[in-house]
Amino acid sequence: MTIATIEAFLFSALRISTPLMYVALCAVVSQQGGLLNMAAESMMLASALMGVIASALTQNLLVGILVGAACSVLITLFLCFATFVMKVDLYLMSIAMNTALMGGTIYVMWALTGSKANTAAYYASLQMPQIQIPILKDIPFLGAVLSGHNGFTYIGWLMIIAVWFLIFRTKLGLRIRSVGQNPQAAESVGINPRKIYTISFVIAGLIASFGGMFLSMGYQNMFIREMTGGKGFIGMAAATIANASPVAAALISVVFGLADAVTNYSKLYITDAQFLAAMPYLITVILLFVLSAIRQKMDEKRQRKRKLAALKMQEEHLREISKT
Repeated sequence: MTIATIEAFLFSALRISTPLMYVALCAVVSQQGGLLNMAAESMMLASALMGVIASALTQNLLVGILVGAACSVLITLFLCFATFVMKVDLYLMSIAMNTALMGGTIYVMWALTGSKANTAAYYASLQMPQIQIPILKDIPFLGAVLSGHNGFTYIGWLMIIAVWFLIFRTKLGLRIRSVGQNPQAAESVGINPRKIYTISFVIAGLIASFGGMFLSMGYQNMFIREMTGGKGFIGMAAATIANASPVAAALISVVFGLADAVTNYSKLYITDAQFLAAMPYLITVILLFVLSAIRQKMDEKRQRKRKLAALKMQEEHLREISKT
């Protein structure tokens, strides 16, 4: 492989990992609050479609982004109302929302355009521009890999810092973590767990919307049926493996992006379309096993260290007693 091929491969991997990163950060926020967000697919689909329509009608990219984000938040609020007010099971409702929006977006697209495939014929969205970073773009290799990405990709990188700061450096983040760890204890000091659950889900839905809009207003300039392609579940897996750490979840998303990029480059050598379609998910499953095994070993090492530290403290305590 030439240097140019490696640069193109890594550039592609970072681009592919962008929606996974958004969904992983979405899952991190909700998991820190103690709940698993399985409805990210529906949030991404709603924002991807409505963002394209609003952008095409107004010919204003910012309006498209705001409308797409608002639709995702509305989906999230409906989910929270059904779950926390009407007492519907969260995970069954999430699966139902994903299924409903998968068909619902196709129906809305067909009603507006007469097509069940994409919106290209009637609603061609404005696209988030590619950004060349000054100074960095002139650095050999790094410039080719890190500069020239879509604006949504750079927003995603900034989102990692924002989510980390929110979770670990703000009062709201402290409340989200306290409810996630022990809702009864949090309620005993005056924190309303249902309110915190709703806030964390709304923030998660807002983050997920950028992942959906990247697909339809960054990578493409139109909405394509079922264009999320299971990315919501892959991002959720990344957050789970990372133990709800924003930075670790983003890094694991990049690893999954590398796996997807390998699939794209394999098209040059593998002609079996069915195998290629399954390949990203096969690689993801393998990576899940590998990363889970690594995390398990790390946890075992930490437990051994804690046991050794406890034994040392006991020995020191016994020595002090024997001296007296």
